[in-house]
Formats: sequence, C-alpha cells, structure tokens
Amino acid sequence: MDTKVHKLIIIGSGPAGLTAAIYAARAELSPLLLAGVSYGGQLMLTSDVGNFPGFVEDIKGPVLMERMLAQAKRFGAETLLDDVTAVDFSGDTKKVIAGAKEYQAEAVIIATGASAKWLGLPSEERLRGRGVSACANCDAFFFKGKDVIVVGGGDTALEDATVLTKFASSVTVVVRRDVLKASKIMQKRATENPKIKFVWDSAVAEILGDEAVTGARIKNLKTGAETDLPVQGVFMAIGHEPNTKFLAGSGVELDEKGYVKIFSGSRTNIDGVFVSGDVHDHVYRQAITAAGAGAAAAIDAERWLMHH
Repeated sequence: MDTKVHKLIIIGSGPAGLTAAIYAARAELSPLLLAGVSYGGQLMLTSDVGNFPGFVEDIKGPVLMERMLAQAKRFGAETLLDDVTAVDFSGDTKKVIAGAKEYQAEAVIIATGASAKWLGLPSEERLRGRGVSACANCDAFFFKGKDVIVVGGGDTALEDATVLTKFASSVTVVVRRDVLKASKIMQKRATENPKIKFVWDSAVAEILGDEAVTGARIKNLKTGAETDLPVQGVFMAIGHEPNTKFLAGSGVELDEKGYVKIFSGSRTNIDGVFVSGDVHDHVYRQAITAAGAGAAAAIDAERWLMHH
C-alpha cells in the first residue's frame, strides 16, 4: 500500500484524463495520474489530427498525447503507467488498485474512455490509421474524392456513412443481415442518399493493402462467395465499449450500456468521485469534447475538495 493519501487520483490518460491532470496540477492539487500501460487513449491509434484547436498543420495523434502528458508533468502531475484493476469507494478515503499496489485519495476522476469494437483481423490492425478508422467525424476529411466502406447496420453506421458522403466519392455500407438495425429516420436519410449503397448479408473478410488500404474482401455470409472491392478507406461502426470493468462492485452507477452516469456537472452518484470523457459520453466522442470534460471534472473536484 502507498500510505500517502493523495488529494486527487485521475484514472485514465486520454484527452480527458490528461486535461484533468493539467488543470488539477495548476490548481496545486498534486494529482496522481494512473495512466495505464498504454497511455493516450484512442488518439494513439490516429495518424493525423486536423481538428484540434491551435494546430494549423495536422498533428499526429501520439505526438499530441505526448505533448499533453509533458504539459501535465510540467505543472507537477505525478504519472504512473499502471493499469487500474479495482477500486473501493466505500469510505471517505477512496482506494484504487493499480499494478500490485493500493493508492488512496480524497477524490477521484474516472477518465478511462471507451474502446471501439473491431473485427479482429490482422490486416485491420496493421492498417489502422492508414485507411482503417473507427471515427468518421475525425477522419472523413482525409478521404476527399475516395471510395470507402462502412461496416455496420445501426444508427452509428448510417450516420458515419452520411458524414462521409460530404467528402468521399462513394460510400458502401456492409451489413451482416438483410435488414438494418438503425432507426427509420436514419434509414430514410441513408437510402435516399445517391452516394450510399448497401451490400447485404456480408462481412469484411480481409482488408487489402500493404502501406495503405487499397481494397476490402467482402464475403457473402449466405453463399460464401468473396468479392474484392477497391476502396481506400474502411470505417468500423460496430459499436464502442466503455472501459468500466474495473468499477465492478464499486457502487458507481452505470447506464444500460455500461457508461458511467452523471448526476450533476461531472459528479457521479458517489460523493467525491467524478467522471469525464468517453467513459460517459457516447454521443460526441471527440478529443476536444473529452478535453473540455476533463477540465470541468478537475474544476469540480477542486471545488469539492475546497468544501470538504
């Protein structure tokens, strides 16, 4: 056990966690940032970021995260690259288990984000950030005049497809069944869009290309037939999973999809425990909104500590 009782522990190190660390450190809370073995969140899988304010030229996702981490450290945030495996929020002093050690704090910010669901193909992992993406709002701009596919049949898939039509020449939606799960209004918008077409009863069997995506092998799930589709982009829209498994038994309230519930500002249902970023936000999922939420959580935590 680490016998020191920290004023604030921040769990997670994406844009939300790192911004919270910057604000908390500047407020002289001396935060302990439990960043995880793989710090940086989903931006570590993003090649070029062109929509984060302050950067006239595109910046690499990992470089942006490195700068944010360095900024947090400059203001005095203590950082440990350990994964949090469990928490105990039952007492006035919050307990957090990371690595093989227990840490204690008066307040905690949960900023562990959410992970996009992937197909699990080796080619998908190899070409991630080089034509394979899970964020149309983030990356659509880079596919001007190109042909792309979207994998999925729900609201997210059709919304992504619609966003992509503003830039791409054509968008093909690959659906595992012969019907869509999306809402009627989203179906109407997508089916009436001349740039969007559908491939039914099918799945992506392989993503083609060496240095960048050049195509996708589509398998018909009923006949087994495979067809190579020449595309330059593959967008996954099969859902996200909030990183909340470590909260099991903690008493922190989650919604039906596993996202942390917010009750006021950035407060959870447990006094002294706050939340920010994609671990509660399943609507916007942007680096800038996560960063803003991280700042808000740090300010809420500072005010809470001041009154307690």
